Amino acid sequence: MLRRLYYVIFAAALALAWPGRPAVAQTPTPAATAPAAGKPAIAKAGLATSPPVADAGWRADLDRRIRAVDARFSGELGVHVQRLDDGAQYGFRADEIWYLASGVKVPIAIAVLREVEQGWLTLDTQVTLLDSDIVDGAGRTNGHRAGDRLTVAWLLDQMIVYSDNTASDLLIRTVGLGQVNRVAAELIARDVRITTLADVRRLAYGMFHPGAAGLRGQDMLALQRAGAGQARVRRLAQLLGVTTDDFLLPDLDSAFESYYATHANSGTLRDFGRMLAALQAGEALEPESTQYLLDVMARVQTGKQRIRAGLPADARFAHKTGTQYRRICDAGIASLPTRDGSAPVHVVIAACARGASTAASERAMRELGAAVTASGVLDPPRLPHLPTR
Repeated sequence: MLRRLYYVIFAAALALAWPGRPAVAQTPTPAATAPAAGKPAIAKAGLATSPPVADAGWRADLDRRIRAVDARFSGELGVHVQRLDDGAQYGFRADEIWYLASGVKVPIAIAVLREVEQGWLTLDTQVTLLDSDIVDGAGRTNGHRAGDRLTVAWLLDQMIVYSDNTASDLLIRTVGLGQVNRVAAELIARDVRITTLADVRRLAYGMFHPGAAGLRGQDMLALQRAGAGQARVRRLAQLLGVTTDDFLLPDLDSAFESYYATHANSGTLRDFGRMLAALQAGEALEPESTQYLLDVMARVQTGKQRIRAGLPADARFAHKTGTQYRRICDAGIASLPTRDGSAPVHVVIAACARGASTAASERAMRELGAAVTASGVLDPPRLPHLPTR
């Protein structure tokens, strides 16, 4: 009974106390409500109003195809698609709250590049890696030692192209979590709450036991090496010096579902698509920074079997993937080269899947990409036929 009462109180505290973090003996992360000392807020001018939505015959065809993909999928699929030439949109569960996983690295990158634009940083600025920055995950940053100095440009590449979590947390520490959340509030939605990637782990494992608030980087690496399922649960108990009988929840499914219910690092796909549209339109960054970030996103190496696999081979897809326990996402801006050399149509595609294995979810994403292609969303607008005299 006491455990159940603690869980209710703990979950409620997580939902309210954002974007703070559990107290641990390491370098504190700046609060989301306070910018870095001496730095002005870096919000951009107000976003331009979207153009009127034109009639789009592709939406009915895309809807039929997406519903067929969702019917075959053992989990749930969410989709937001928007053509940026005429503003026409399509959504399938697009207004539900979805866990964005590493999709939050896009607003992190925007916050960093805004500081570059304002002269607080340059792409060549070297940042010192600390032990407190280390998180499990892909990328090469963990191959470096604490004390090594790494450039902002290299860290941005690692964060976006390889979804490196340690690079992400180092960049968050550099600009301040408050600046990152200001970008998210401005470009995504006011109630989006982004945490460090290390705190994702602490908060998820904290659903088992409050002692998880003190997990260090090396502890997270040890948990990753333990594998998935109950092996990780047992390793967590060892690291915390307790037994699994002391845990509030029985398994990873329960712990992560409870964490997702806090809506940290979450938002609607329509709102996330709004940020991507603003980025493409030059409303999030200055032109040079916009092109820089889109080019980095076009080189993403993760999620090759997701949306990109269903798009035409010559399509450009500047995107960011995200992967977490029984959750995956893929979101970006797709375009096709035109035969006459005219400007291509840019299409925002934002999708998430939940409740299924990574393999099944990636197959659904691939089928989503194929559905977008087949429905003609990426095709240039057809010119009206003029009768000859």
